[in-house]
Amino acid sequence: MKRRDLLGFAAGLSALSLMSARGWTAAKLGVGESDVFVVVDVQNCFAPGGSLAVKGGDEIVPLVNRLARRFRHVVLTQDWHTPDHVSFASQHPGKKPFDTVALDYGTQVLWPDHCVQGTVGAGLQKGLDIRHAELILRKGNRREVDSYSAFVEADGKTQTGLGGYLRQRGLKRAFFAGLATDFCVAWSALDARRQGFEALVIEDACRGIDTQGSLAKAWADMSSAGVQRIQSSDLL
Repeated sequence: MKRRDLLGFAAGLSALSLMSARGWTAAKLGVGESDVFVVVDVQNCFAPGGSLAVKGGDEIVPLVNRLARRFRHVVLTQDWHTPDHVSFASQHPGKKPFDTVALDYGTQVLWPDHCVQGTVGAGLQKGLDIRHAELILRKGNRREVDSYSAFVEADGKTQTGLGGYLRQRGLKRAFFAGLATDFCVAWSALDARRQGFEALVIEDACRGIDTQGSLAKAWADMSSAGVQRIQSSDLL
């Protein structure tokens, strides 16, 4: 075989190997009846111009819409705070947003007032179009305790009911997207693992706050817990 032919043959084998690898990845991440897409807190307060804006928090909406069409089962979550919520810096004299305080259940980051029940800021972002969503779960609605996770409130013991809902529906693998990567998305994915579900975070369908190294820590914690970090291209 001539050198030119040999090179062409090798290139062909490489291309076939790459196609095979891509096909295997697609099969591995194929969406099935026991999968659920959990869209976390894509709300107006977290969009640019909102009271707790996440940089690029509006950019993910078209991608989230496309991803949702791959799933039969979709759950949306919303932060849904009382006007005097304990996580608001405004409720702690002398404190400002991103300070911390010690509460009965542990250290609490203080936030600007956000996602107050019934306000425009608490609404889902304009353009989010997931009409087949089966459940909207509202969290953080008790004044005295925060709830980043869609599964368990910040006291570490009060259940939101999502775990039971997923189990009763026979759903076993949860794909997460939304806001913010390092708080509500990460805490939800970690609690999914603790409750026995497979958990995958679609990185490019999320955006983070990243305060004091929180984003890197969240990814490290998720990796240690067995949460898979994937891209939308693994599904679309």
